[in-house]
Amino acid sequence: MVILVDMDDVLEQLVEAIVKYNNAHYGTDVSAYDVVEWNLARAFPTLTREMVYSPEYDEDFWSEVEPMPGADKVLRRLIDEGHDIYVVTASTYETLRQKMDDLLFRWFPFIDWKHVIVTSNKHMIKGDVLIDDGPHNLTGGSYRKILFDRPHNRSFDEKSVGAVRVHDWEEIYEQICIMSKNNE
Repeated sequence: MVILVDMDDVLEQLVEAIVKYNNAHYGTDVSAYDVVEWNLARAFPTLTREMVYSPEYDEDFWSEVEPMPGADKVLRRLIDEGHDIYVVTASTYETLRQKMDDLLFRWFPFIDWKHVIVTSNKHMIKGDVLIDDGPHNLTGGSYRKILFDRPHNRSFDEKSVGAVRVHDWEEIYEQICIMSKNNE
């Protein structure tokens, strides 16, 4: 199968890193669990939107972002089983190279540029499955949908778009196995 995988908050823990950065730089006391909607800035009412999202433009930031537990092992296993994996990200061009070098290729060295798709219109990409934390990315598209559970998407009804909600990478692997078996 062709498996499309979002990067932020699916392959890596972006919200946790932004929260940690902002707490350290601005003296806020926010938890990643306080980020209960897509607009991260609402969890930081004392900061401007520019301040909240400024970590992404700090050259050292991307090397501090941690991978999602188990993502590397599951992706490697899926590749070894013959699946085609493509990272599909809506990253901005200003942060793209740093993010790829310091994060994606560092933690997932078996993924190369030929397997990275940069777009803000994920529904236009052809694949068998999309794994994403953004409900807006699961609306439309001709792929099967896996919603990666995060505090900011808990109020979303994944069934309304035909998605399956998962909580970790082992659950992703289980769902891919089920989908793959149904594909035969």
